[in-house]
Amino acid sequence: MVETVTWQPLDRDALAARLARDIPEGWSVNLGIGIPTLVGNFVPPEREVIFHSENGILGMGPAPAPDKVNRWLINASSQYVTLRPGASYMSHSDSFALVRGGHLDLCVLGAFQVAENGDLANWARSDDDNAPAIGGAMDLAAGAKRIWVVMEHNTRSGDARLLRRCTYPLTAKGCVTRVYTELAVIDVTPAGFAVIDMVPGLTIEALQERTDAPLALP
Repeated sequence: MVETVTWQPLDRDALAARLARDIPEGWSVNLGIGIPTLVGNFVPPEREVIFHSENGILGMGPAPAPDKVNRWLINASSQYVTLRPGASYMSHSDSFALVRGGHLDLCVLGAFQVAENGDLANWARSDDDNAPAIGGAMDLAAGAKRIWVVMEHNTRSGDARLLRRCTYPLTAKGCVTRVYTELAVIDVTPAGFAVIDMVPGLTIEALQERTDAPLALP
């Protein structure tokens, strides 16, 4: 009898923790809205990572305990945050000067689609303008030294998000260097997508079935 190998996708917290594990000591990092905002909760306090929020915070800490909330202290997603020792506030204009000046080692963004050449599509517009617009993501995609994307591997209807070419309007061209999904960690290389990690039990063949663009193992 052949044993069936099963695998379990990562939940949002586990996905954020997986990404946090890869951030080197000393990097300055911007966290976008959605799953990226969870990343700061999983960096050990003894590791110095300087988190930036474009509304004007440098040195964000993890989310506060319910009884420790400072209602004046929020990130760009209007979520309550804490400060790490040495943190500072700045004006919105100075915050974006930091972004545009190339001072961020990394920006972690959510996305709708990523192409095998690193193109990023992470904004939408509805007829009533209730959906997110392109906003500061274009500045972050152009200004940060690296862009890592964290997102679900497929849409709710099962469509691939990792594509040969994006079908949605682009936020920026060729900016993404790594993608984290609930199934795998995938680098964007000159030759396309290279899988560097997968959840236990998942095969490259099963992952490829859920992906439009070709996948390679490094």
